[in-house]
Amino acid sequence: MSSPGMTAALVGAVLALAATNAWAGPCTSDIAEFEAAIARSQGNPLAGLTAPQSVGADLGHQPTQASVKAAQARLKKTFAATMARARRYDAQGNAPGCTRELTAAKRTYIL
Repeated sequence: MSSPGMTAALVGAVLALAATNAWAGPCTSDIAEFEAAIARSQGNPLAGLTAPQSVGADLGHQPTQASVKAAQARLKKTFAATMARARRYDAQGNAPGCTRELTAAKRTYIL
């Protein structure tokens, strides 16, 4: 037979594991995996944020340094906001919202 102390330790371990899983949202592992992939891609010159080509580029207009910087800043801000929404939905347990935002973030980042 087991001792009461051993039983209490086993029950405590099971409850601790259950509590850890309860705190994780529906997308926690997907978000962590995506962020790890971004971190691994840092040395890759072909990896990074991307956006559709502008109408001006379609018309043959050359971008200025200022317009490129402004577009990059907007893209970074949009990406950060999308990831923040994904984390917020994940914390709320909102799987559809989290999945939608994470998918949008993945579409804007070339790995």
